[in-house]
Amino acid sequence: MNLAIRDIRHHRGRFFLTSIGLGLLLGVVISMGGIYRGLIADALAVLNSTKADIWVVQQNSNGPFAESSRIPEDTKYRIAAVPGVAAVSPLSFQTVQIERNGKPFRIFLIGYELNSFGGPPSLVAGRNIRQKHYEMVVSKSMRIEIGEKIRLGQNEYKVVGISENIVSSSGDSAAYITLSDAQSIQFKKSNHSIRNERSKAGIAISNNKSLSPQQSTLLKKTLMESAENTHIINTVLVKLLPGVDLKETQTRIQRWNQLRAISDEEQTAILAKGMIEKARMQLGMFRIILLIISGVIISLIIYTSTLDKIRVIATLKLLGSRNRVIIGMILQQSLLMGLLAYAIGYILILLTYEKFPRRIVLETFDLQSLFVIVITICVLSSFVGIRKALKVEPAEALGG
Repeated sequence: MNLAIRDIRHHRGRFFLTSIGLGLLLGVVISMGGIYRGLIADALAVLNSTKADIWVVQQNSNGPFAESSRIPEDTKYRIAAVPGVAAVSPLSFQTVQIERNGKPFRIFLIGYELNSFGGPPSLVAGRNIRQKHYEMVVSKSMRIEIGEKIRLGQNEYKVVGISENIVSSSGDSAAYITLSDAQSIQFKKSNHSIRNERSKAGIAISNNKSLSPQQSTLLKKTLMESAENTHIINTVLVKLLPGVDLKETQTRIQRWNQLRAISDEEQTAILAKGMIEKARMQLGMFRIILLIISGVIISLIIYTSTLDKIRVIATLKLLGSRNRVIIGMILQQSLLMGLLAYAIGYILILLTYEKFPRRIVLETFDLQSLFVIVITICVLSSFVGIRKALKVEPAEALGG
């Protein structure tokens, strides 16, 4: 006869309701761990998809994700000439918000050169971009069908392919277009702004009497070209030849080009540690608080359950039952409650994690670690009830 099972059957309502409540708490704990893993996966999604060895950005910048970075597009030619560089690819990044189906819709827009790396990873549907203008590949998480048209800036872009779930570090779904289109959206000024700048430049040059007519014309043309220039990028990706020293190549790029060359490992540290460190600490704090609450609840339930069984425990002692039988009964109840609560929390998250607005990543190590923690909490929590049960005198079975 298993005393723990018989007692659970006798108080099944309280036992199962408590287990469900604990299961909901543990479900929140599991989801917080998954949210943290999801934050890391989102932060590194673009980084991992490019498979670059070096990210070249603006000097004294931690760009292009943690800080703003703008460099001339022709920088790619100077970097390609550095010894040891196998291939380069200029990229631009921007976040745009549009209206879709009457609701605001944010897109992390990535511009890349055709026939170069850094574009969409493996496609799950459709094809890659073939034309230089007005085609795009979207992330699967955007839930956009192939053939749908999206208006960005002054033009419409047709969806021709769907890639894996690539998102920005803030969780916005990524979409890929050609670099020239991305530069036009990000840097091209409106006709009204261009006219205003031309007028201001013309007035300033006309007021400068020291310039000859030829100099004035040349200066005005130069200012206009500079104002209307869209050949700007945020970063240049670099792939190295096999066996090339990474540190030496970084030094060469930074020494001669007045840029910053960030290795893939350094970029990972900037994204994974610098950008989400506070979120990690906050989620970790909530997980610890919820686990403590779970332990307190289990302790209270086991203690009150032990108080309800005082006369039963006293009777068992009067009949000659050993302490290990009573300890086993209380410990088994605590462990069964923890196991059932963990199962409820795990199943709950397993059925709902895909519906969360941010990515939830459930890793086996995290789930196994939490399982061990829950078992440990159940064992420690049962000590309160065990201590009370061991103090019960057999004579209490004969009381009124």
